[in-house]
Amino acid sequence: MAREYPQRPILAVGAVIWRGDHVLLVRRGNPPRANEWSIPGGAQELGETVREALHREVREETHVSIAIEGLADVVDAIIPDEEGRPRHHYTLLDFAARWTGGEAKPGDDVAETVWAHMRDLDRFALWDATRRVILKSRGLLR
Repeated sequence: MAREYPQRPILAVGAVIWRGDHVLLVRRGNPPRANEWSIPGGAQELGETVREALHREVREETHVSIAIEGLADVVDAIIPDEEGRPRHHYTLLDFAARWTGGEAKPGDDVAETVWAHMRDLDRFALWDATRRVILKSRGLLR
C-alpha cells in the first residue's frame, strides 16, 4: 500500500524504551517527520504480529533489544497536504518497553539516537502525542 495518500490508515508500532530514568529517542531520517525526534517504530508488515513488528522495527532502527511491558496508547498520526487532504495516515500502537541489550546506534530510517533523561525531554522538539505517550508509558513500568 502506498504510504503517501493511502486508501486507508497504515498500522504502525512504536516503542518507548526505558533504561532506568532514560528513554531512547531517535531523530527520523526520512519523511514523514524527517529530522524530528520521536520514538523508534514503523509499519507492520504482512504476516507478522504486532509484537514481532515492534521487535523488528526497534532492532532495525536502533540495534537494541527490548522486553515489551504493555500497550501505552493508540495514536492517529494524520498529516495533511497543503490542501488539507490526508497525505499520510498512521494508526500507531505505542508500547512501553525496557532495554535488555545492545548499543543504541542509528540504523534504518534513523539519523541519530540518544538516551534522554526524563528531566531533559523539553530539549527535544517532540510531537505532543509522543510526549504524552512517553509519560503514559512510565506508569506501566512501576
